Amino acid sequence: MPQPTRSAVPTPPSLLHVADVVEVRLTALLDAEVARWSALTSDLVEPLDALRSLVMAGGKRLRPAFCFWGFVGAGGDPDDPIVVDAGAAFELLQAFALVHDDVMDGSATRRGFRTAHLAFADRHQLEVWRGEGRRFGEGVAILIGDLAHVYADLLLRDAHREVLDVWDELRIELNVGQYLDILGTARGDTDPEGARRIARYKSGKYTIERPLHVGAALAGRYAELGPVLSAYGDPLGEAFQLRDDILGAFGEGTVIGKPVGDDLREGKPTPLLAAASGAADAGQRDVLARIGEPDLTDDEVSAIQATLRDTGALDEIEAQIAQLSASAIAAIQEADIIEEARTALVDLAHFVAWRET
Repeated sequence: MPQPTRSAVPTPPSLLHVADVVEVRLTALLDAEVARWSALTSDLVEPLDALRSLVMAGGKRLRPAFCFWGFVGAGGDPDDPIVVDAGAAFELLQAFALVHDDVMDGSATRRGFRTAHLAFADRHQLEVWRGEGRRFGEGVAILIGDLAHVYADLLLRDAHREVLDVWDELRIELNVGQYLDILGTARGDTDPEGARRIARYKSGKYTIERPLHVGAALAGRYAELGPVLSAYGDPLGEAFQLRDDILGAFGEGTVIGKPVGDDLREGKPTPLLAAASGAADAGQRDVLARIGEPDLTDDEVSAIQATLRDTGALDEIEAQIAQLSASAIAAIQEADIIEEARTALVDLAHFVAWRET
């Protein structure tokens, strides 16, 4: 099947519809929580408002969309509020992961804004409070992430046992993947299988496969549809993360919401880096050895980007994305699901694989 160019794939209506209803639910929940706790003390407005600002500052809402179409595909009523609550839960779980990830990575910006841990460290310095500003900022950010996690769980508290079993497993997988990512970054790993494992557990399964499973479980068909949804979601989740790796290395800062080259400065053990390391000559290995240095200059970032291209790593990963997305589409074409959902999931596969943000 011919693959569209990235610029030719607009955001599909199947994603926009879900994003709209989920954002209404998130707004209602977070506005109510800000009002509730500000009545106790105005001191609680700032952290809750920081969470609300992050959640509402953008994001593609992919996880709610895959959950929704997994639910509808399994025969669920598209107007059932439970699937909207589940979608909102995924967005709050994502906020938890992002805030904690920013602390672990020392990131300066997220979705175009200063990260929570630095914003609260700035506040500490401005107010000339006691103690260390960095510890205060990181402590507040961790608590903001924990709040997001609690809110996510609250939205699913009335779901039946099968849904909660999938939810529990995806949260464990997310944490396992995050640990492997931290470990691989610290060791400077360039092992292709290790990088693929991290991509799968930290992001791929949690972004596509597990939201589909939650949707099918909400509709009571997880046991039946789980395998075929995995045959679609697992390769597409990997394609999603591979595209993310490319955007992290080459994306425009104003588009991806963080400084260009940040992923290279962090030294994440990605399949893109593993492919380049395996194909590099001695001179190219010297350039790649600078990956993971926080003080990389713009010229060094450009040299690394050129090396990722010249080694053939970029082309190799693009080819993998094409193959993985084609495999996912072939699997969903054979699934016993509602036709409207099949069409939506094919559209989402194209968008995930060839998106620009």
